[in-house]
Order: sequence, then C-alpha cells, then structure tokens
Amino acid sequence: MKIENNLFIIIQARMTSTRLLGKVMLPLCGKTVLEIMIDRLKSFEKNIIIATTNDGSEKPIVKLCERRGLKYFRGDTHNVLERYYKAALNFGAKKSDTIIRLTSDCPLIDQNILKKMIDEFKIEKCDYLSNTIERTFPRGFDIEIFGFDALKKAYENATLDYEKEHVTTYIHTTHKNEFKICSFKDKDDNSKYRLTLDEEADFEAIKEIYRFLKCKTDFSYEELLEVLKKNPHIYEINRHIEQKKV
Repeated sequence: MKIENNLFIIIQARMTSTRLLGKVMLPLCGKTVLEIMIDRLKSFEKNIIIATTNDGSEKPIVKLCERRGLKYFRGDTHNVLERYYKAALNFGAKKSDTIIRLTSDCPLIDQNILKKMIDEFKIEKCDYLSNTIERTFPRGFDIEIFGFDALKKAYENATLDYEKEHVTTYIHTTHKNEFKICSFKDKDDNSKYRLTLDEEADFEAIKEIYRFLKCKTDFSYEELLEVLKKNPHIYEINRHIEQKKV
C-alpha cells in the first residue's frame, strides 16, 4: 500500500475522558488501546500525528509516542479545532494537503477502509468526506477526510464553542454550503454494531472481539464482521449504551 507524503492523519487523544478515564491507555492484548489502534493503521504510521492536550494529564500519551517514535503535538484541551490546525501546521501541512481526523477510541478501525476513502476523496474532489453522514459502518469506524484549506477556513472563522470542540462542525454543518460534502457508505448497513470505546461495557466488548481474533491486529473488516455475526452475544454486551450527544 503506497502512502503519499501529503497525508496528515491526526488522532485526537486525551487522558481526561469523562465516562472512562484514561481509556486510550487501557491494557489490550499486552499493549494499550492507542497502540493497538496504531497497529491497525500500520501502513499509515509515518503519516500519524497524535494530537493530545497541554493540561498536564497527557504525560502517559506523550511517553508512549516517544517510545514508539510517533509524532505528537500538545494543544488546547477544549478547542480541539485549534489543536488540529496547529498540529497540522506544526508538521508542515500546507495548501492542497489532506487531513484525516480520527479519534483514539477506535481500536478496531480498518486501514483498508481508510485507503478506499482517501481514493474516493481524491476522485470526487471533495472538500470533506465522511462515513458518518449516513451511518452504515459500525460506530468506532468513524473517518473524516478534508483539505487543509477547509481546516484553515474553519479555524479562522469558527466562533461557536461546539464548532471549536468538534473540529469539523463548521465544515459539515454550520457552513456546509461553502464546501463540497461527500458521503462514504458501506455496501451493507452495519451501523447496529457499537465498536467504539466510551464506557466499561464497550471495553468488555472490544476485549471479547480480540479474544476471538487471538489478539492479531492484521484482520480485515470482513473477518471482524464474521466474528460479530457468529457471536451475537458480543453485540449484546454494550448494546444498551446511548451514544453521547454532540
């Protein structure tokens, strides 16, 4: 898989998540949740920047980055839009470069889906592409792709707190008429599956999946779906959790 240098994959990560404190550093298959996610994105590792906080709580994340040789940036805890913009700028992003937003609570994310979305973003000449506009992928596979120009415009013009907290709201919601918005869909609707990490029950479900997969990290999305279909009890572990409203 040939990866271009003008891709900046920025993963936001913090230690202060309110529902499951320090979730990105929880142990999973002898590593941490964040490391497993990086392993799942192995082909893109040189493009990854961990955008963490600057409030003092981020030291375990920084230590992990330094140990693994990952690029990282400390930024504002609450103004995540500013954190993304400055992280991209700090590592040399410029006009016409591509920014990919991921969150660190997705240790099952699939790099092949990401590659397909990057191709779609370029072919359709989108300003913004996401697989969450019409949700067909499981929660926990959320990917947003946008141009550095769009990120810069949002950073320079966003005024609302929720635009600053949620990074892309300015682009895909409050000023969507100013951008070419594209949607990426799964071939089937698999949105019933909850594979993100917000609460303890989510962690139990994720651990159960990795137990069935014998802790390997190079499995495909299709293999994962097969595990879920053959083991419906996994879906039931965290089915009751209501997603936090944006």
